[in-house]
Amino acid sequence: MKALCILIAALSIISCQNQGKEDINKAKQASIDSMKVEINKQRVIDSMKTEMAKIKEEQKVESQKVVVVHQQADRAVAAPQTTAKKKGWSSAAKGAVIGAGVGAVTGAIVSKKKGQGAIIGGLAGAGVGAGTGAIIDGSKKKKE
Repeated sequence: MKALCILIAALSIISCQNQGKEDINKAKQASIDSMKVEINKQRVIDSMKTEMAKIKEEQKVESQKVVVVHQQADRAVAAPQTTAKKKGWSSAAKGAVIGAGVGAVTGAIVSKKKGQGAIIGGLAGAGVGAGTGAIIDGSKKKKE
């Protein structure tokens, strides 16, 4: 009888130790998963920053284009030609689009209900992005 009690006690101790190892492994896996989510979010943010830098570079090149006007000798006075500056997206629009994208991705990743999380995150991100872009537009107008 004592041997049976000792055997049961030993088995319960061993099973408790295995349970502790499983909990540690689950915690490690949860930590790894959360790190993967953060890496993916950062990757999206970095790609958006790269695209924004490309857009700004294209706008800079567009604004530096030179128009050459050839005037004929028989004209006394020629009216100077002006090129209309091509209007791009406002900072508010860019911020809304970027915020909506990042918010939707983040909402889908974080939420248990992926579709609902993406919609809520997209709307919240668009609002925050549009507000931030409007602030940037206002500061650009003050500089001009």
